[in-house]
Amino acid sequence: MAVYADEINRRRTFAIISHPDAGKTTLTEKFLLYGGAINLAGSVKGKATARHAVSDWMEIEKERGISVTSSVLQFEYGGFCINILDTPGHQDFSEDTYRTLMAADSAVMVIDASKGVEAQTRKLFKVCVMRKIPIFTFINKMDRDANDTFELLDEIEKELGIATCPVNWPIGSGKGFKGVYDRNKNVVLTFSDTEKGTKEGETTEVPVDDKGKLAEIIGTDAADKLLDEIELLDGASAEFDLEAVRSGDLTPVFFGSALTNFGVEDFLKHFLEMTTTPLPRKADIGVIDPVENNFSAFVFKIQANMNKAHRDRIAFMRICSGKFEASMEVKHVQGDKVMRLSQPQQIMADERKILDEAYAGDIIGVFDPGIFSIGDTICMPKEKFCYEGIPTFAPEHFARVRQIDTMKRKQFVKGITQIAQEGAIQIFQELSTGMEEIIVGVVGVLQFDVLKYRLENEYNVEIRLEPLPYEHIRWIENKDEINMDKLVGTSDMKKIQDLKGNPLLLFINSWSVGMTLDRNKGLVLSEFGRN
Repeated sequence: MAVYADEINRRRTFAIISHPDAGKTTLTEKFLLYGGAINLAGSVKGKATARHAVSDWMEIEKERGISVTSSVLQFEYGGFCINILDTPGHQDFSEDTYRTLMAADSAVMVIDASKGVEAQTRKLFKVCVMRKIPIFTFINKMDRDANDTFELLDEIEKELGIATCPVNWPIGSGKGFKGVYDRNKNVVLTFSDTEKGTKEGETTEVPVDDKGKLAEIIGTDAADKLLDEIELLDGASAEFDLEAVRSGDLTPVFFGSALTNFGVEDFLKHFLEMTTTPLPRKADIGVIDPVENNFSAFVFKIQANMNKAHRDRIAFMRICSGKFEASMEVKHVQGDKVMRLSQPQQIMADERKILDEAYAGDIIGVFDPGIFSIGDTICMPKEKFCYEGIPTFAPEHFARVRQIDTMKRKQFVKGITQIAQEGAIQIFQELSTGMEEIIVGVVGVLQFDVLKYRLENEYNVEIRLEPLPYEHIRWIENKDEINMDKLVGTSDMKKIQDLKGNPLLLFINSWSVGMTLDRNKGLVLSEFGRN
């Protein structure tokens, strides 16, 4: 036990979240660079000849320069084994991010210094708060003209309702960005500008008390301003309190530039000291401790066709407790089946390495023959418990899907079903027509583009999407007590069912939901489904 307790305790598993274009994927690439996992960081945007970011591996991501699916990246740094969950920033893919946050122990929130707290930052932050996840803030793009530093902190506190504690402090911004002041060491760190995509570059440490040397290196005006700001900062900012950080009540704040590497490694070092080892998880039998309990895991993501040559499906599992060995027998609780997990692998975006062993905190991918669903629990054969379910978010946009070539029916049904099992879209059937009439529901309209693109490129099936006017969906909580044929609805209501045969109702207007409840005594409707 002692050997694998050490292995578990050196794991750090975190998600990176942000509004689109705040520099999240660039920061992830720099972490990989410092960990020696890659030799040259790729840019997310750029010319057709430019390298693409490791974490953006889907063709559509490379074409559009945005992340549309979360990816998993593992590397070693400073004696730690780090699992990064890089998430899509765009709100249309937020459901993937919600699920990914279920697999993380902490989150790094990236904020653009010139834009401050943006809409998607607020939304993702709320999910972290719901789960009490510790949040670390990296204020990025200090190499561009930035908002006032005190105002940025004030905005985080007001908008997100969390106290801030700056660990370092920027000296200027844009062309006047000289470096950062490290509050713990009481020194100024200046950096030579680095080549994009490399980690070389020199750091100079100057004690703040050496005013002559400080003025010589950053200029008299910048030195005077910094000393004034330090005095203000010491009087105004919250004291650093590790317990408050770990309970999600205080966010340590760091400033830097992922593009030029200013402050990135410094942030990584501090973060690894402050963040937690793998955390215990709630199950229906109580709390499962990562070290004390045998192997267990849950599925938080399913991805089809990561390998075009093999047309395979990978189930991503967060190991919650114990040690996993490739040859061991485990129980798939929902399927009530004892099995060996096929082709367990460590994932680096779309690259894989077959694993012999893994520990609590690690994310592994296993081959899925079509038996796993998001939220499923895996444990030892003689045990039986389930981790808390992952909520299914209500789609907000709906369309009827028509295939253009009716001869490709088989590929079409297979493709749309597999993509739906990943959780990116939800598919429904009209109660009377079954799979003849497929309605797809998505959280964000960009998912329609992804569906169309993937069906064409991965399954060779062209589709036409006909938008539907529905905006509200409700699951029927007490379906066993309700006769769907006798249900009295409104003129704008549509009866549908999901892939598991659960009845649902679609409405154009929100007031129709209340009217339907009034007309059907005993009917219980819910805005959330459950995996």
